[in-house]
Amino acid sequence: MTELPTVENLINGEWLRSDHERTVHHKFTGAPLATSYDATSGMVTDAVTVAREASRTPLNPLQRFEILRAVADQIAANRERLALDVARESGFSVKDCLGDTDRAVQTMLTSAEEAKRIDGEVVPIQAAPGFAHRLAFTIRTPVGVVGAITPFNSPLNTVAHKIGPALAAGNAAIVKPSPFTPIAAAALCRMLLDAGLPPGLIGLVLGPGDPVGQALVDDERVDFITFTGSTAAGKAISARLGMRRATMECGNVSATIVCRDADVLSAAQQCARGAFRKSGQVCTSVQRLYVHASVLDEFLGELSATASKLVLGDPEDPATDIGPMISEAAAKRAEEWVNAAVDQGARIVTGGERTGPVMTPTILVDVAPEARLLCEEAFAPVVSVVPFDDLDTVIDKVNDTPYGLQAGIFTRDLDTALTAAKTLRMGGVVINSTSSTRADLMPYGGVKDSGYGVEGPRYAIRDMTEERLILMEPAGGAR
Repeated sequence: MTELPTVENLINGEWLRSDHERTVHHKFTGAPLATSYDATSGMVTDAVTVAREASRTPLNPLQRFEILRAVADQIAANRERLALDVARESGFSVKDCLGDTDRAVQTMLTSAEEAKRIDGEVVPIQAAPGFAHRLAFTIRTPVGVVGAITPFNSPLNTVAHKIGPALAAGNAAIVKPSPFTPIAAAALCRMLLDAGLPPGLIGLVLGPGDPVGQALVDDERVDFITFTGSTAAGKAISARLGMRRATMECGNVSATIVCRDADVLSAAQQCARGAFRKSGQVCTSVQRLYVHASVLDEFLGELSATASKLVLGDPEDPATDIGPMISEAAAKRAEEWVNAAVDQGARIVTGGERTGPVMTPTILVDVAPEARLLCEEAFAPVVSVVPFDDLDTVIDKVNDTPYGLQAGIFTRDLDTALTAAKTLRMGGVVINSTSSTRADLMPYGGVKDSGYGVEGPRYAIRDMTEERLILMEPAGGAR
């Protein structure tokens, strides 16, 4: 029998195994892809010790720039292979994975560029009584050690969004990827070493949140945690951090509004992609669609037609639009939620079927307001379409969840767009596109139970550095 490739823990430039083996499976065929090795508590401790020591001598901004730019070049040069690896370990179509790989290039390149732009500001201290002879300015210094905990639904680009800014800011970084998808994270760490990053500045610890993620969070020598995942996990991590800082990018029940004056065809096509790409397993996936009653029938027809053309199947097939969900258990849960909504009076317009881990794109109407599909994050290729007549009322409905990551609205009316921008309590409001729209250089983060802090290299770097005031007085006093 051919021995499987291995994914190992990275500590101080050495790839290490443990006695805790785990098989990484192809999410469509179920075939074994690799053997990974969960980190022991001692490995996590060692990784932090090494990172702590390495962080005491940070690279200068030009060195950071050159290393991160070299990694961006490596990702671009290995685009097809990386996309195929991600498709296999995540189940997302190779079409999507090629796009995510291209995005990872930009994430690392933007991080490289921002490494040269970290600045402070001059403080007009001379205006304060008794300070006319003094000079004050701020600088930004690295926090030290950044712990990055990443999910399965963007195994390369989300890791890049954590590691890139952390290293650009001058920190050491330790990443713990999802146990479902460790292959891409290990590949990115290997590229960093190949690009000349000192080995102490990057670590990789494998395994589940409990105990590996907890061990990383609980080590008080980790100065900053950047987390993407569920709200429940984010709250648990926040409760353990004490005064240490963090970025929490958590869940959402994402909504998009389609007004009576919208371009219905464009809106329907964008909403289909925003709801069903990656089998809906994106925190900004369109889950709730509020459509003006006057265009409901037209919109539903276009949305259903677009959904029916999506090709389901093996994510490695270039023709596939939608692959499996991350596991059969996740697909079964989605199926149960759909069936429960139907029992409460909902009607399936299209979809609602499951074969193993593959869930068909599903559109429902007449969903009860209390149904889980309208109140909790589904993380599945399921969207509920709800008619509305009054803008203020529908904005209240969109806001009426514990979450607030992003929302979208389609309208040609400037007043409507500005009203939504001002009154939707979200981290981001997208005009004439869906809640799922994101560019990697923009600030991205939520409010309420969707978390705090922002991603996007420039903004993450500010979070991962500390502002220090420098106050200078001439030797000998006032002159």
